Amino acid sequence: MQVNSEPTTEEAPTRPAPSAPPYAKGRAKVGPAVVNQFAAGDAEKAAALRKMKLVALGLLVAMAVIFVFAFALQKEYPWLQYVRAAAEGGMVGALADWFAVTALFKYPMGIKIPHTAIIPRRKDQIGASLGEFVETNFLSEQVVQEKLASVNIARRAGEWLATPAGAERVAKEGAAVIRGAFKVLNDDDVQAVIEGMVRKHLLTPPWGPPVGKMAERIFHDGHHHQLVDLLVDRAADWVDDNHDTVTHLVSDRSPTWVPQFVDGLVGDKVYVEILKFVRAVQADPNHEVRQSIDKYLNDLAQDLQHDPAMIARAEDIKAQVLGDPEVRELASRTWGTVKNALLGAVDDPDSDLTIKFKAAVRDFGSRLVNDPELAGKVNAWIGDAAGYLVRTYRSDIAGVITDTVARWDAEETSQKIELQVGKDLQFIRINGTVVGALAGLTIFTIAHLIFG
Repeated sequence: MQVNSEPTTEEAPTRPAPSAPPYAKGRAKVGPAVVNQFAAGDAEKAAALRKMKLVALGLLVAMAVIFVFAFALQKEYPWLQYVRAAAEGGMVGALADWFAVTALFKYPMGIKIPHTAIIPRRKDQIGASLGEFVETNFLSEQVVQEKLASVNIARRAGEWLATPAGAERVAKEGAAVIRGAFKVLNDDDVQAVIEGMVRKHLLTPPWGPPVGKMAERIFHDGHHHQLVDLLVDRAADWVDDNHDTVTHLVSDRSPTWVPQFVDGLVGDKVYVEILKFVRAVQADPNHEVRQSIDKYLNDLAQDLQHDPAMIARAEDIKAQVLGDPEVRELASRTWGTVKNALLGAVDDPDSDLTIKFKAAVRDFGSRLVNDPELAGKVNAWIGDAAGYLVRTYRSDIAGVITDTVARWDAEETSQKIELQVGKDLQFIRINGTVVGALAGLTIFTIAHLIFG
């Protein structure tokens, strides 16, 4: 009798090749190291399973031998009737439990008995039930949030981020993300986006009213006075340093019949008056020239806001300064500058951006550790996010189990499960042998006492 749960010849062609571990069938390829690791673990489990099968089979054979000898000698030695009954019960229990264990994974002795080979036949239903069980009992919003709250992710993350190694890791991963993003982004597309933003937010709105409103506020608060002072000071310095230039301008424009010494006197007089005028403007903050400048600037600010002609002139200037070629060049230059600056900064571990980013990461980590309010908010955000994900995608997550099991081959699934739990199931056969022997002995003893 075959009791080691081995498949029959009829089923053998569907078994994976001996060189391929059961988990490898129908899956994506993995690295050699992972395959070797899994193969080694499966080999150990398979060896343990074979050992337990031999132990269970050995007990069955022992019961059969004892039964044969006890049955043959029981007339000569009546007490062997009890041994025979115990051995008989042990064989019955061993065979019944062998049938039960084997029926989970395959047809016993290859005979397609109803309600056997349960796992291969009901693989998809088992996968669906397992997925439903996980979804109902594990992918619960309350369960996930309670677990996250007990873990205190914010504090643990803060302790890691506050270390130099944690900040270095975050900076390195962030640099990789930035480099990857720049590789994926198309320069022409980004420039087109920047150009569109410039046109939408800078060129399409009229310049006159906002510029005039801003200028009105600046002139009203007197912020332009420093610029006027600078211009007056530069004018005074220029007049001081250019006496000959002023006198030559006067002499060059005087009639030819005027004597030269008169030109010199007139030039000196003009220079002195200009210098006195400039000095007066420079010394008097309420000089009429300054007031005239203030009035002109305030009128200009009002015209930019309300005068259609001035607004149109501002639009003409805008069109001349920022035409299509200029906008495209601005977009290209802006993107190129930003891209080169970021790439250079993330590639240099000693750049200001990298150093400040690491410092910011460590500071944030320290705050998560030392600021309970901030940590509580972060934990609440994480809990809410996890709850939303579980609430929204719990069926999809659990469906991974169902779909994965559905893709497995029926015999492969049976082998997987048997490899994981088969060793423990062999104890059922061992226990069945022992319990059957005790039950057989008890039943025979009671019957003997009652009926003689």
